[in-house]
Amino acid sequence: MTQSEIDASEAPLMDHLNELRSRLIYAVASFFIAFLGAFYFSSELLHLLILPFKWGTGQDVSLISIKLLGVFLVKIKIAMFGGLFVAFPMIATQLYRFVAPGLYRHERQVLLPYLIATPVFFVLGALLVYFGLLPVAIKFFYSLAAATGDGTSAGIQLMPDIEAYLDFVMTLMLAFGVTFQLPVVLTLLGQIGVVKHEQLKKGRRFALVGVAVLAGIITPPDPISMISMIVPLFALYEVAVLAVGLIERRRKPDSTDVTTT
Repeated sequence: MTQSEIDASEAPLMDHLNELRSRLIYAVASFFIAFLGAFYFSSELLHLLILPFKWGTGQDVSLISIKLLGVFLVKIKIAMFGGLFVAFPMIATQLYRFVAPGLYRHERQVLLPYLIATPVFFVLGALLVYFGLLPVAIKFFYSLAAATGDGTSAGIQLMPDIEAYLDFVMTLMLAFGVTFQLPVVLTLLGQIGVVKHEQLKKGRRFALVGVAVLAGIITPPDPISMISMIVPLFALYEVAVLAVGLIERRRKPDSTDVTTT
């Protein structure tokens, strides 16, 4: 290989590296800006995250902080969580723009809807935690503490730490948001032909066992949290089965047209 051929092969590589650097700069800058915005509104966001706690207890119970830097760390965590969520569309767009030139037109058309569906299903999982699971789980935990009392005492009084509560909320939201990507992943695998509709139908029992095991690992060790994840996840699995079946039915006419021509 001559020197000119080596230089010619290095030029596209440098172009790709420069393109990757620019996309990373845009992604990091978008996260940093979103982080600052979320930190500025962290007090308002904290009040919103505390609402399910008040819904579950049915009273205006105050949270405590047992660390000197507890409130500051809570604001940082809220800013990071909120900043990543707000900046995700921009980050996904930069990833898509970096990958898109190397894809065929039909591959770009396939990939784009899944980039849109990913944050949508993440939000659905987080909303289920916020409006459904958290109030019910908190009410359950408080009822357990109250049941420790007898006729002479009021039982154990829970005084949750704000940092521990926020970790609990964000862990559940992140877990449900990620696991709610199940139909997106399965449908994408069905789109590219890795999984088939019949395979998903026959794998229902294994899917139910897998969902139950996953719920037992991710959620807190209480039946309410586990059931709250098992039921919607298995329903989303059924949605993926229907979606993959629809993709295969729409693909069959195309294949018959190709064979006839």
